[in-house]
Amino acid sequence: MLDEVVISLDAMGGDFGPRVTVTAAMGALKRHANLHVILVGNQPLIEAELTTCQDEERSRITIRHTSEVVGMDEPPAQALRFKKDSSMRVAIDLVKAGDAKACVSAGNTGALMSTARYVLKTLPGIDRPAICTAVPAITGHTHMLDLGANIDCSAEHLFQFAVMGSVLVSAVDGIESPRVGLLNIGQEDIKGNDRVKEAGRILSTSGINYIGNVEGDEIYSGNVDVVVCDGFVGNVSLKTSEGLARMITHFLQVEFKRSLRNKLIGLLAMPIIKAFKERIDPGKYNGASLLGLQGIVIKSHGSANIAEYVHAIDVAVLEVEKDVPNNIDSHLERHLVEGKAS
Repeated sequence: MLDEVVISLDAMGGDFGPRVTVTAAMGALKRHANLHVILVGNQPLIEAELTTCQDEERSRITIRHTSEVVGMDEPPAQALRFKKDSSMRVAIDLVKAGDAKACVSAGNTGALMSTARYVLKTLPGIDRPAICTAVPAITGHTHMLDLGANIDCSAEHLFQFAVMGSVLVSAVDGIESPRVGLLNIGQEDIKGNDRVKEAGRILSTSGINYIGNVEGDEIYSGNVDVVVCDGFVGNVSLKTSEGLARMITHFLQVEFKRSLRNKLIGLLAMPIIKAFKERIDPGKYNGASLLGLQGIVIKSHGSANIAEYVHAIDVAVLEVEKDVPNNIDSHLERHLVEGKAS
């Protein structure tokens, strides 16, 4: 029998709250026979969304009532200090207490990161947590970090991100020695600012499979498993990519509607268009890991629909089953020692 995986969901987080989170929880329970979900938030609102839940799934749902919600635009410090009974805070507290193995939230990113860091603390040897997610590539996918948690990073921080990303990919994708690249404006070692150059020097003499600098177009090539950068560059790169994907899809739709001939061609090409949209759809990769914490916290897009939120829950289940924090912790000291010794 599979070990039970208990996950706490911030049911009130995101743009749609329980309408998406609760329905997604029911969907995830159908996908994972060993999953138990703690729905954290306003109990009456949660129960209203559970009216269609089947008995088998309902038996694996617990509701934890809370009286507060963190707003999507609320300052992180305010949420951390004054909203200790928020759905976000209590969902993370459940991980800290050991009542849940992971937390999933579509709420305010800054508040989630600051609260998770305060409650769970970072792993020994890690200065700052980083946001990491998978993005589509020509072959498979690429994990990228940091995606917005840390705007200003030192070379040591970038090295720590590389360690965490490498261990994550090794654990969840089964790649023994993931290829790690440092995002830069050129492949040559002389390119980039001083922090990136120093990070490259540390990585080149560490035990990580560092393949050198990679440019932006290499993120999607399939030739690298982990791309490392600071949160400013990472967030801009990710949002730009998502916008480009939407623009390409929009232009295809416009062209196929331009004339009767194009409409007929569009009908014939519909299966190809659908497959193309699915391959580049950012929602297919929804669920970013807050790496470096002494616990598993997964951030969903605030605007995620039900299917996309289910994927974020899938990511949480996988990281629990692969015991990602302990995997990072067990590999961390060796890699950090190797890097610092260089």
